[in-house]
Amino acid sequence: MMSQQEIRIDYFTDILCVWAHVSQARIDELKKQFGSEIKIHYHFIPVFGCVKNRIGEGWKEKGGYQGFNEHVQAVCKQFPHTEIYEDLWTVIQPATSLTSHHFLKSVQLLEEKSLISDKEEPQFDGKTLFEETIWQIRFAFFKDHKDIAQQIVLMEIAEKLGLPMDQILVQMNNGEALAALFRDMELRDQYRVEGSPTYVLNNGRQKLYGNVGYKVIEANVREILTTPEENCASWC
Repeated sequence: MMSQQEIRIDYFTDILCVWAHVSQARIDELKKQFGSEIKIHYHFIPVFGCVKNRIGEGWKEKGGYQGFNEHVQAVCKQFPHTEIYEDLWTVIQPATSLTSHHFLKSVQLLEEKSLISDKEEPQFDGKTLFEETIWQIRFAFFKDHKDIAQQIVLMEIAEKLGLPMDQILVQMNNGEALAALFRDMELRDQYRVEGSPTYVLNNGRQKLYGNVGYKVIEANVREILTTPEENCASWC
């Protein structure tokens, strides 16, 4: 059977989510294997919208921030490709992931408006400039242990990547980036996304949530690509 020209993958994450950090390698492999057959749409949801409540209160009986660090370290030991700071969460505790999400939606808007390139770049290991920005912010926290809730940290990353900082700030100040972030939350509710990371495929018919192995994701993508559009459901 002929495959469809391109399928859409809506990918929901929180920038502070360790499982999303782990899953970056799966996203990279999907792009490598499927190329122009897939289009990934990035959405950001506030799992860590209030870190004080999620970890400070939520993990109070399990060791607080130190207990959460031990949890994150244990997760990453299962995935040798994942680099993280040894004292993650114990020294620096970003107040929220929303600052980064707001910033990233502004960068994403610049890509959609063709004000920055949407082409994959060899120097970014096949990522677009927007995708590299996501990775650099995530890396800044998980490996360099920087407080990515602070706008000054995000602007330093933007400057390093050569992003147009004045245009980023215009969209953050005029409400466009905030509206785009709110739209992500509407889509989260529409698709009943439970958490980060979540892959939504086939117009919401298929959802893969959490620590889903690459081969499972790949199988779902291949099934959609090889199923005729007029016959969206498969018997198997």
